[in-house]
This record gives sequence, C-alpha cells and structure tokens, in this order.
Amino acid sequence: MSERAPSAELARRAIAQAADWVEDIVYVGLGALLAISAFALLWSGFKFSFGTLLTKSMTAQMPALLDQILLVLLVIELLYTVQVSFREHGLVAEPFLIVALIAVIRRILVVTAELPRLPQAGEEVFRHAIIELGMLTAMIIVLVCSFVVLRRGAKPAQQP
Repeated sequence: MSERAPSAELARRAIAQAADWVEDIVYVGLGALLAISAFALLWSGFKFSFGTLLTKSMTAQMPALLDQILLVLLVIELLYTVQVSFREHGLVAEPFLIVALIAVIRRILVVTAELPRLPQAGEEVFRHAIIELGMLTAMIIVLVCSFVVLRRGAKPAQQP
C-alpha cells in the first residue's frame, strides 16, 4: 500500500498541473477576446464621435457617446479582472466590485439621460425608471461599502 501512495500523489499533482494549464489557457483566451472587444468598441466610439461632429449633433448624442465610453471602460476593467485572476491564480473580489460599480454607474447615466423623454412614454414607464434609479443607487451604496470593508480587511494590523 505504501507503494501506491507516491503514485497517487504524482497523479494528483499531474491532474492539478493540467487543471492549472487549462485555467491559464482559458484566461489567455478570455483576455484576447476582451482586448479585441475593447478595440472594436473604441473604434466604434471614434467613428460615432466623428460622425456626430460632422452632423453637428454632438450635444444631442452625448448620452449615447458617454454610454459607449463607459462600455469601453467596463470591458477594460473586465480585462484587468482577468489579468489579476490569471496572475493570482484565484478570484480577487475588488476588481469585480469595480466592474459592478462601473456597470451600475453606466446604467444610471443612461437612465438619467433618458429621463426628459420618459414622461411622454407614459406614467408607468416613468415610474419604472424612477424605481430603477432608486435600486441602482442602493446598489452603489452596497458596492462601495463592500469595497471599503474589503480594503479595511486587507490592511495589516498596526502594532502599538
């Protein structure tokens, strides 16, 4: 039985190593897809910006442009999250909280930009938008509090 123990340990190590390689390959693939997406979104944002400048409708299209910019930022933060996960070989909560904050702020800005047009859409649509803004605001508070708690927990204890 003692002869099987070393071979079982070697098998465990080989399986763990193979799982690490698969994880690394998947992270590299995700990183490549996110990078391609970020460049495509950035290019689309530039084309949209120049198009609105040429048609002199930049102020009218500012909410859409802001949405595009925040989407690029969101994808870049996701890329950073993948990079941190790849480097640490585990999940780190802070980058995910930042991605969530950007996503919530992005949605708040989009809904807020649409607010002037919502009363014409009807009272029900307007009420839903206001409820959504309230829920998004609560989400920001929860995410920021979570971020602060994580940061405080990560600080080393100070000695007197």
